[in-house]
Order: sequence, then structure tokens, then C-alpha cells
Amino acid sequence: MKIRIDIPNFHGRIHPMIDRPFYLKRLSTAVQRSPVTALLGPRQVGKTTLAHMFGRGQKAAYFDLESQPDIQRLQNPELVLGSLQGIVLLDEIQRMPELFNVLRVLVDRQDVQARFLILGSASPDIVKNISETLAGRVEFIELSGFDLQETGADSVDKLWLRGGFPRSFLAKSDQDSMAWREGFITTFLERDIPQLGITIPPLAMRRFWTMLAHYHGQTWNASELARSMGLTDKTVRSYLDVLTGTFIVGQLQPWYENIGKRQVKAPKIYLRDSGILHGLLNLPDFHSLSGHPRVGASWEGFALEQILQNIRPRQAFFWATHTGAELDLFLFYRGRRYGVAFKFSEAPKITKSMRIALDDLNLDHLWIIYPGQDSYPVDDKISVRSVNDIRQLEQEMT
Repeated sequence: MKIRIDIPNFHGRIHPMIDRPFYLKRLSTAVQRSPVTALLGPRQVGKTTLAHMFGRGQKAAYFDLESQPDIQRLQNPELVLGSLQGIVLLDEIQRMPELFNVLRVLVDRQDVQARFLILGSASPDIVKNISETLAGRVEFIELSGFDLQETGADSVDKLWLRGGFPRSFLAKSDQDSMAWREGFITTFLERDIPQLGITIPPLAMRRFWTMLAHYHGQTWNASELARSMGLTDKTVRSYLDVLTGTFIVGQLQPWYENIGKRQVKAPKIYLRDSGILHGLLNLPDFHSLSGHPRVGASWEGFALEQILQNIRPRQAFFWATHTGAELDLFLFYRGRRYGVAFKFSEAPKITKSMRIALDDLNLDHLWIIYPGQDSYPVDDKISVRSVNDIRQLEQEMT
């Protein structure tokens, strides 16, 4: 594992960082291909540090839209930005949404010699504004927390416990990591959500978020959650939309197959960062996690996110019937069908549910992802794979 410890941010503070070659390559390609690149992700996931690393060695201008001096520099944004060359980075662009129209005007001019990299802690409105105002001119890149390819195979337990937010993962101790996550949750509720123009009481959202942690890995049931909180179905759906739009919650959509069986039609809900999940469940160390009733659901969400970050399928689903058959992850790749099951077990076994999924969904192969070290076949179309070997799945799909 290679760790950089000397990456200053734009205010001179020092942040440790792990090399992120995949994202640097994506940024390089996108900036050459599109006049505007939008780097989106949750707060504190490392967008600013990554952008700084990308701009190193290039002609670049930086604007932090949470900095009053930088806001003053943009009093006449069309004039200032239009005169620049190289990479122009606009950090926390959601603070000045009027810049979207300015960028549209600038990138349509023939004499502009800059490429724009905009950073934002996304909300549903931000993505909509960027897509509508800069249609055909912008490429999106979603930045996630650290994954196992970046942290190294020897850090599975640490990454699972602490999650992928840089300051949480790189904290000096589990206690420091837990303290950072608690601060992140509080700040997100009390400052970030209001700054996005969302008027939800912090205590209500904290309660909802904590309830989602207990429902992590289950199918969405708005009525059940609404009854528990004394709210309407519409209100809890709006809360879910907020957490989904800010990259906190993931929704895995169901797949339907014409097989003559009643199939589940509600999405599966999970917290995308395992560290935030453990913070909400008050699991400060691996001992607490390993003995918790939700450890299997936590493992499933962690391994699922690792696959989505490393394979990056265009579409991903889960599949389940009302009679109990279920497939944790269902993927299409180059016209072929693949399934994934997640098992928190030292010696996972083939289940009846897996056999049903193989037949009903006509899978080309099914992998069982588990926390052990070895990978091996267990059937013609079923293999057990260590979570450390997730990256190899893409090679096996070709």
C-alpha cells in the first residue's frame, strides 16, 4: 500500500492520501474529451485532494467557492474564467449554481482555452442543473471512498470496519476513526443538508438514518418505516431521496423475469459506506462488529460496494421471489448473465436458492464472495471467490 502524506489542500492543511490511479486516469481522459468534467461525491471523500493531485504539474487555476476571497474573485465570472488557460477547478460549485449558465456560454465560445473541472457534493438538484444547463458539454465522474484495490489486500478488516472515507480509514486508531465518523454524521445533518436547500429537521433525519442502518440490506418498505416514525409514506420517501442523492444510501433495483413466479419489486436499501453504517450502529471496533446480529448484512453491503466500485457495471440488480429464492447481485456483461452471492462464512456452501437462480435466470456463472483467502470452483457454474479477488471477476467475464 502506498500512502502519500504530503498532499496539501488549497488552504495549506496537510491531508494523507492513498494513490488513486484509476480516478486520475479517468480525469485525464474526461478532461481531454469534454469541455466540462463534473467530479461528484459525498463531502470529505477526497474530491479536492484528488483534483489537486490531478492539477499538479499542469497549468491550473483553483477557486474554492466556500472561500470568501475566491467568491470575490468571481464577481464577474464570465470575464475572469474566460481569460484563463489550462485546467480551471471550481470546488463546491453547488454554492454558486449561477456558474452553470456562465460555463455554458464559455465552453461554446471558440476562443476559450480552458477546460473546467467542477467539484460538488451532489444533491438531486445539482445533478439536474448540471445535466440540463450543460447538456452535451459535461462528463460525470463519481468519486467513491477507498476500495480494496487502493488500500491493499491486507486491509480488508480495517476497510470494512472504518469505511472508505479518507480521514476515517487513515485515522491513527479505531477510536479516532469513530470520532471522525460521528462528527461527519453530525455535520452532514446540521450543516450540509441545510446548505443544499433541504429543510428537514436534523433530529428527524438522524432517526431515519439510524433506522436505515438497521434495515441495511433489506428491501425498501416505506409503510413500515413511516409507521415507525409516525410520518407519511411520502415523507420517508423524500428522506430516502435526499440520502440517495448525496451518495449516502444506495438503492439496488429489482430484476423481473418472465418465469411465472411472484417476484419482489421493491429496491434493496443499503448504506454505501460501511464505516458510516457502523457509526450509526455504534460498532467502534472489529470485536463489536463480528458479534453483532447485523454482521452478515454489513458484510453483504461492503462486498457489494467493492464489486460496484471495481467492475463498474452499467446496470446492477438483485433478484428475489416471494417464495424465498434470492440472488444478491445480478449483472449483464457483454450479453452474458452473471450472479453474485455474498456469504459471511469461512466455508460457504451452495444453497437451494443459488440453484434456483442459476436455472430461472439462465446464468452463465455465479460467484460466492466470502471473507476468506482462497478462491476455488465448487460446481461447473459456481465458484467461491475471496473478496480480495473481486477485480479478477471482470477478467472471468470476458
